[in-house]
Amino acid sequence: MFICTVRANTLKFFSVIAVSIIALCAIILMVPEYTPVSTKAITAEAEKYNYDKIKTVDDVIGFLAQFGWEVEPTPVEEVKIKIPGEFDKVMNSYNELQRKQGLDLSKYRDREVTRYTFKVKNFSDYNGTVMANVIVYKKKVIGGDICSTDVTGFICGFDGIQGK
Repeated sequence: MFICTVRANTLKFFSVIAVSIIALCAIILMVPEYTPVSTKAITAEAEKYNYDKIKTVDDVIGFLAQFGWEVEPTPVEEVKIKIPGEFDKVMNSYNELQRKQGLDLSKYRDREVTRYTFKVKNFSDYNGTVMANVIVYKKKVIGGDICSTDVTGFICGFDGIQGK
């Protein structure tokens, strides 16, 4: 035969523990999810633009027009490229530019994609040649940039803001 005795102090102890656990769970459930402000801004910015349903060259031109870019109607280049499996320093830097505009090429490592390059007609405050590169995978824009072809040129996201 087994006899178990419980004192009032033991009941109080377990009651306090149980109430504490319930209170902690309630607090955790009431705290809103934390998202950094910059991520919210990028997500809100990305939601304004349509990155899907890119089937033709005209769709790419329409995509660039969302950002206010006027480009030549015929691409300078339309080429299949492969996203490298391992990113070097240059590719990491380029992918950082993509992340700043809400995109990420690291998800597409070792995949063959199409890069469209167009000559931009309306880039203000710059006298050199400016190109728009748009990287498409399975009818979706996954990356790209606006850049100059000069040696001392620039590269920026689709919004045209350098050093964002």
